[in-house]
Amino acid sequence: MSIRDEKDKQDRLKIEEYKKNPMINFADSINRSMIGNPGELTKGSGLTRIISTIIIIVLLSFLYLFFR
Repeated sequence: MSIRDEKDKQDRLKIEEYKKNPMINFADSINRSMIGNPGELTKGSGLTRIISTIIIIVLLSFLYLFFR
């Protein structure tokens, strides 16, 4: 089995688990927001990366102007 197949299998199992127990997804979201994983922002298509970058730049700019 290739690495990609293994990753796809893990993703499918995670999605099935989220469907069975929706609160797990909520708990994972809360934990990620507290701990954070910058690597998760880079996953996805090019459009996702662009949108994530724009949001981060806007937030940083807002914080800079607000606390200046």
